[in-house]
Amino acid sequence: MLGDYSFSDLGAIFAMQGFAGLILFSVYLLMALGLAIIFGQMGVINMAHGEFMILGAYVTYLCSTFFQTYLPALFPIYFFIAMGLAFLASGALGMLVEWGLIRFLYKRPLDTLLATWGLSLILQQAYRSIFGAREVGVELPSWLIGSVQVTDTIEIPINGLFVMGVTILITVCVALLIFRSRFGQQVRAVMANRAMAGAVGIDTEKVDRYTFGLGCGIAGIAGSAFTMIGSTGPTSGQLYIVDTFLIVVFGGAASLVGTIASAFSISQTQSTLEFFLSGSMAKVITLLAVVGILMLRPQGLFTLKVRR
Repeated sequence: MLGDYSFSDLGAIFAMQGFAGLILFSVYLLMALGLAIIFGQMGVINMAHGEFMILGAYVTYLCSTFFQTYLPALFPIYFFIAMGLAFLASGALGMLVEWGLIRFLYKRPLDTLLATWGLSLILQQAYRSIFGAREVGVELPSWLIGSVQVTDTIEIPINGLFVMGVTILITVCVALLIFRSRFGQQVRAVMANRAMAGAVGIDTEKVDRYTFGLGCGIAGIAGSAFTMIGSTGPTSGQLYIVDTFLIVVFGGAASLVGTIASAFSISQTQSTLEFFLSGSMAKVITLLAVVGILMLRPQGLFTLKVRR
């Protein structure tokens, strides 16, 4: 197959595949950031994380329909409003789930897997009952449609650039929040030693609720970005949950740098292999490679250094 292309054609193809990998990396990273907070920081195995992402996607779909029908003059900026509402909706649902379910399971982390798996089935059925079983798509503003001509053979989609910009912004905000704010200090203190954090006056229940809500809210933003590259259905979140957990574990739990490096390496590997193989085979080979590396380095790519 490679013999049918010139070197310039191959260069253009690999450049396009690389950029497709960057778009996939952006969605993976937004999903993994929320899960890194919930799983890496809190130790909660949230199998419903994909459904929080899809809630954000459905909120974006509703905003698209509402602005297109009732506020067409504001339609060019609706996506910014939709992302904010997606964050609030997913975050609010996450806080409700933490209050009604997760807070009783902190001492039984494996039970959170079963509980959130059941929650994911409930949410999938709720989405199916409300929005229907068919997949839906959003109408993008005109300024997000089209591509940037880099060379004669390389074009970069504008919506892909927008998703990457949002990902960079959210990643910087999460890093500042977790490592440079008082709330972030409280989060890390509670996760390091809950009893001691409570003894020095930190409201651990409030921190837990806000932390879980933050992770779910970021998943909602990921869902909003997801609508630019794919259609939304009740089970769409399940397509990403395994890859997201893989990214968090492979990068090293509770490591922001590890999450970024893991998301980049997995997305680029998968995107490159898809040029040579089918999509399913690319996923299988990527999974086997990651599992092989984890067998040699079970702690992940990056680990937190602690005093002994």
